Amino acid sequence: MYKWLLAVILILPIIEIWAILQVGEWLGGWTTFLIIVAMGIAGAYFARLEGRKVWQEAQRQMETGQMPGRSLIDGLCVLLGGLLLLLPGFLSDIAGIVLLLPVTRPIFRGIVLQWLEKRMRNGGNFTIRRF
Repeated sequence: MYKWLLAVILILPIIEIWAILQVGEWLGGWTTFLIIVAMGIAGAYFARLEGRKVWQEAQRQMETGQMPGRSLIDGLCVLLGGLLLLLPGFLSDIAGIVLLLPVTRPIFRGIVLQWLEKRMRNGGNFTIRRF
């Protein structure tokens, strides 16, 4: 697990910089910079909007006595999508948009639910580690 995380932390910035340089060559430096800034601003706004919807849905479920499990997973997707949109780069922006869209979010919710179910069936423990 940690090897994958280390690989992502090392390789992803290299790919992002390469993509920014390629788009900068194609569109120009200032245009590329403005696109990156605009995506960050739009991403923050959209993440706030979607986060509010997810929060209201979770509150509605709790008021009716239901456990807001799916809403919590949606909230994690929105949080991760918003964070990815705030990072400079085109690939992280694409991943962030996909996580924020209500149309594509159920795909990721299903992946997370399958992972949790597999983990629970195998008797895996869930621990939160402090760094």
